[in-house]
Amino acid sequence: MFDVSRAGAALRAIRERRPLIHAITNTVVQNFTANGLLALGASPVMADAPEEAGEVAGKADALLINLGTLSDRTLRVMEAALRAANAAGVPAVLDPVGVGATVFRTEAVERLLSAGRFAVIRGNVAEVANLIGRPLPIKGVDAEAVPTEVAVAVARAAAERFETVVAATGPEDVVTDGRRTLIVANGDPLMARVTGSGCLLGAIVAAFAAVEQEAFRAAADALVAFGVAGEIARERLAALGPVRSGRYGIALLDALDGLDEGALAARARVREAEEMAAEGGGSA
Repeated sequence: MFDVSRAGAALRAIRERRPLIHAITNTVVQNFTANGLLALGASPVMADAPEEAGEVAGKADALLINLGTLSDRTLRVMEAALRAANAAGVPAVLDPVGVGATVFRTEAVERLLSAGRFAVIRGNVAEVANLIGRPLPIKGVDAEAVPTEVAVAVARAAAERFETVVAATGPEDVVTDGRRTLIVANGDPLMARVTGSGCLLGAIVAAFAAVEQEAFRAAADALVAFGVAGEIARERLAALGPVRSGRYGIALLDALDGLDEGALAARARVREAEEMAAEGGGSA
């Protein structure tokens, strides 16, 4: 089901086409997200003025909506951008940061899901669980460690309910459209200690969606690419001495900038969820 050569071709397409990614994201991570997209090869734009957000979204190659620093104003901007993207056939990615933490945030996600269609919903496992009313322990925006089979069940339920692709991140990442499910084991624990790494992942999903016709494949390829970059970043820092989170954030951007098809082919660790039962891990 996972074709690493296709993932490499998508990465190459991003570098060649430099898709315009309209990222309506939170103020904490705008700079990191923009630099991450540039490192990958995409072109970021962060237009969030009510007067132009819809127009920009309609001209972009993909749209990211991230709820990190939410307000009533930004919510209206997000709704307008989503409608414009849908009308223009531009794929949209939702990152429902902190959904379930407050009533306002939860209702905002419900409004967005009613306002239009998302090609991919990308959140940590706890956020995805809250989307479908199956709350898991949540601390800030960080998902608690949960068994992979639980993450699979939660992601599948969300994909079926919202009729879209869901990418649920955790110790192992899950990508599903409700019928097909992949588990991505790439990544590094230190990624969770860099503010904005998850938000950047949402933007990278959007970049892959901009150059791939199928959202399921785009999400899987994005998770692998980002996870491989995270592994490379740690290895490069470890060769120089102790690995610290501050330096790691910069190393992650450098790893994205140098990421190539060979690294993806050599490092991708992806399996189908159904294989878990055969391995004794249980099934969702």
